[in-house]
Order: sequence, then structure tokens, then C-alpha cells
Amino acid sequence: MASGPGLPDSLVLEIFLHLPHRAVLNAGLTCHQWFAVSRDEFLWKEVFYNYYRIPHSVPRHPAALSWYREFKRLYDCIPCVEVQTLKEHHDQVLHLAFSHRGHRLSSCSKDCTVKLWDTECPDGNISLVHSSSMRQFNWGYTQYSQFNADDTLLLVSGVYLGPHHSSSGEIAVISLENYTLLSRVRNKPYDVFGCWLNETHLISGNLHWIGNMTSCSVLWLNKAFQDIESENVNVVKRLFKIQNINASTIRTVMVAHCRRHDSPDLLLDYEAQSQAQAQQTQQHQPLLFDLGNTDSEDEKEDDEDNEDEERRRNRVSGHVASYNPSGMQRVIHGCKNTGARERELEARVARLMGSSNTKAPNPNLVSPSAAGEGEDKTYLLFTTGSLTYSPHQIGIKRIMPDQMTTCGPVLGEERSIEFFDSLDHVIDIHGHIIGMGLSPDHRYLYVNSRAWPVGCVISDPMSPPPIAEEIDLHVIDLKSLREERRSLRAHRAFTPNDECFFIFLDVSRDFVASGAEDKHGYIWDRHYNICLARLQHDDVVNSVAFSPADQELLLSASDDSTIKVWRSPRMVRLSQSSSRPPSARKLLSSLLGHRSAHLNGKP
Repeated sequence: MASGPGLPDSLVLEIFLHLPHRAVLNAGLTCHQWFAVSRDEFLWKEVFYNYYRIPHSVPRHPAALSWYREFKRLYDCIPCVEVQTLKEHHDQVLHLAFSHRGHRLSSCSKDCTVKLWDTECPDGNISLVHSSSMRQFNWGYTQYSQFNADDTLLLVSGVYLGPHHSSSGEIAVISLENYTLLSRVRNKPYDVFGCWLNETHLISGNLHWIGNMTSCSVLWLNKAFQDIESENVNVVKRLFKIQNINASTIRTVMVAHCRRHDSPDLLLDYEAQSQAQAQQTQQHQPLLFDLGNTDSEDEKEDDEDNEDEERRRNRVSGHVASYNPSGMQRVIHGCKNTGARERELEARVARLMGSSNTKAPNPNLVSPSAAGEGEDKTYLLFTTGSLTYSPHQIGIKRIMPDQMTTCGPVLGEERSIEFFDSLDHVIDIHGHIIGMGLSPDHRYLYVNSRAWPVGCVISDPMSPPPIAEEIDLHVIDLKSLREERRSLRAHRAFTPNDECFFIFLDVSRDFVASGAEDKHGYIWDRHYNICLARLQHDDVVNSVAFSPADQELLLSASDDSTIKVWRSPRMVRLSQSSSRPPSARKLLSSLLGHRSAHLNGKP
């Protein structure tokens, strides 16, 4: 019996608009007509906005080729499938860092070791290649590490246990050629962490108390190789000396190289995205933004889009190491016996001393860059404060070219100049800052903070305001020096406001990820501002790290003493298909080909 006429495309489309995406893909396998409708752009635009709950005012990613492929990218290319658990650490794992090439990973832990891992094993797993214990140097634990620009040296920051139970910080530099210790540098307080300025020089800190709640932070430039050279040339040089008031200190230093501001991986300003896209279209140039080769698989795999959604959206969890700097404990206990009038008097004296001995700020050093300026600026970023000892501000100092080497006057000559350096720019977060991370192009700074109550007034610097359990992830444009968009939120923390703790985050080309104290790691899309996945642990997730070579590979570190390896569903599927035995059809073709060759007399 002849079949009747098919449904018109418009009616099929109307039906598909009311179906979930998996049902649409299944229906598309029915016939050619339904397949064509199941790839309709209008259909997938609506599916995309509804599934991810994105406002229609948010435009599609400027490099996306279609709504269907964009849906597939967010659904299939998020590293949310747990593929391996590393258990070589024996205490809380505090921090992870990838090499710039992505071939090595370092991890720091409360077990006082720094471990190096190979991420390019032939079997696809990550394996331990070296472990160094820092207990022989009287360290309490390792807390942070960073590879230098050419991946030849590793900076390791830790807590040094001094006499009378005092604790300070220390930075060690390890050669990655033979894993030898090259130098050790003092770092106080230990939550300065330290960072690389370039391939051979690193930045450390020192703290000097001037009064009960007043101090100065000195930031030093150190050469990585100090043993033999120190007898003949300068290996250390003072960068900045900054006055701190109200018991605040400089912490969490990092360096931003702004040479790529005019060619970013991704612009978060939607209007700027549109302008850049229109300009490049007029010039017949390829798009500025690159999503990478996320569609390397053939359309023949479309039927695999129906894989179990629960498996795709794996979840995970964590609590961060909380600790009080011993110097801060001394200040807090000392203030219990100090009256409000004495503290106010000291604060006034400190402000007067600072104003008369501080360099006048130069507004031209750190200012919003003009379009196409192309100037190679280097910023030193750090957390600080002016109202209380809780870090609630981001300080910015520009590092000039002549400051990037230890060559120059000897220390005695420098000390004859008595002054404090002013901050070039300050951004107030109005909350307790607990972590920072730079985008790969150094255009955007992402900041984890726990907000203070709206309109709160701080009358006592030693009594910071209560903080929210929700963590806000702020985004700051280092070109315009202002906060961009609304902050991201999904993760939580529970450590009290009078304790020091860190939740490390990481940023890839398209995604940003963070740990949390709610036993989960989180992944957001940078363009759409949405949370895409939760990664489950058994305790606080302290740190996450994307591979610079492949953002579909993410690692997370937790207080449960493990490091978990996460890959995207797409990469998992590809690895499984490459390791599968040949199908019956391929096996039959191979046998027939072999038999034909044998009949033709070929070996």
C-alpha cells in the first residue's frame, strides 16, 4: 500500500521544538526529511538557549560555525569524566601546576613533597616521574609551584618551620634537567607564594613590622642561580617597598604580561566581540577567536550523542587547608590588650609617615590602554587591604624594563633611599579574596572572593566583617582595569572569616574552573557565563588545573589526598574507539583482502 504524503517541514520543526535534544537526534535517524529538519539552525538555537538556560540577549560565540556544533561543543568537550585517580600523596594535596608545554605536572601537598608527573604517556595515563621531600630543609609542607617560561626550572613555595614554633615561608628553585636544588629564597609571609618574572628571575616577599598594626612589605627580585654567581654579581634586588596599614599585608603575587591585549583568545565584552568579528569579515581575514578542532569526528558519530547524560555530567567534592600566619596571630593577641584610642593614634601616625615618605603615584604607569597601543606592559598583581587584615583589594604595580634584572646598584646604595612605593592602581573587591588566576592571554584576571555584607562598616581592623558561604568569581579586564560582567557563582566555602585559606582556580581558552570547600570542583564557560559541570571528591577541592596543550584535560587536587584526572566525553570516546578490537565488517574486509592477495601469489 502506498504511503500518504509526509508532514510538512514546518510541522515537523514545531514538533521537534517541544522535544529534548536526545529525542530530536533519534528522530533525525528516521528519514532524510526528518534528518534535515533535525539539523535546522533555528531549532538548535532554541534548544541551546533552553537547555543551558542562557538569556537570548547573549550572542553565540563569535567563532562558532553553527548552533548545532556549539551545543555539541559544550555538551561533549567539557572535561567532566573521571578517567584516573592519582594516590601517591599521603596528605592533603594543596596545589597543581602544568608546564607551559603541558607535558609535565607538579603537585604540592601537606606531606611536604613536590611531585612531578608525566602527562604524555603512550597509554594516555598520567604517571609519577619524580618526588622531592622538603622536610630536610625544615619545611612544614609545600603549598604552591610554578614552571618558568621555558619549562627548565620549577619554583616551589612552602612553609618553613623556624625556632619557637614560628613559621615563615621559603621558595626553592629546582632544575628540571636533573632535579637538583639550585637555590632557596626567604619568603615572608608564606602566602606571598612567589612567582616567576621571566625565565631566570623570580619574585619573593619580606615583611617588616613597624607598629602593632603597621608594616611594610618588600618585594624582591631574585636570580634563580645564586650559589657561585653571588660572590661576583648581584643576585637579588629590591623591586618595591610598600607600606601596609590596619594589619594588612601583601599576598599572592603574580605577573601579567600584557603584550597580547590587542589579540586576545576571547573578548568577554559582547559588543567588542561583534565589532572585531565585523572588522575581520570586512577585511576577509579569518576569525580572531579560535574554538580549536572540536569537530574532528565525522558526522557519522551523531548517533553517539545519545550516550547516558548522567555519565556525561559526573560530579565531585572538597575543604581547603585553613591556617593562621603566626605573625598575624601575634598581632591579633597583642590587640586584645590595646585600646581603641591607641590603635587609632597608631593608624594616624602610620598614615602621616606613609604620606610623607611615599612616592607620588604616576597615573600614566597603569592606565587603560588605547586601542592598538601595542605597548608591552608588565604588571605585578597581588592582594592587599586598607580596612582590615583580610585581603580585600587587588593592588597593581607596573614593572618597568630596567627593573627586570638584578644588575644595578648594590644593596647598600639602595638602602640609602628612604621611601615607600605607592600602588599604581587598586581594585576593591568588597570581600575576602581567596584565590586569583590569569587567562592564558593575560587579558583577564579571575578572582575568587567571599563577599562582605552590603553596606558593612569596618570599625575595628582586627574584626573583619562576616563573609558569605557562596564564592563569587569576579572577572577583571586588565586592559580597561575594570570588572567585566557579573561574577560567576556556584561554589561554596565554609572556613571562618578570621582564618587564612585558599581556593586555587585556573583558566583555559574557553573555560574557567575552581575548587570549593563543598567537596566539588566547578567548570564554567567563559563566553556564556554558565556553570557546565561539577567534579566530585571526598573532601575539599583545593586546586584545579587545565592542560595548556588540551583544555579537554583537567586535574583536581583535594584534601582527600588524591588528584583526579578528568577528560571530556569526546576524548574518552576517541580513546575507547582507538583501543577497541576491529569490528566484524572490518575484520571480514581484512580477511578477504588477505585471501585475495594469497590467491594472486603474493606473500
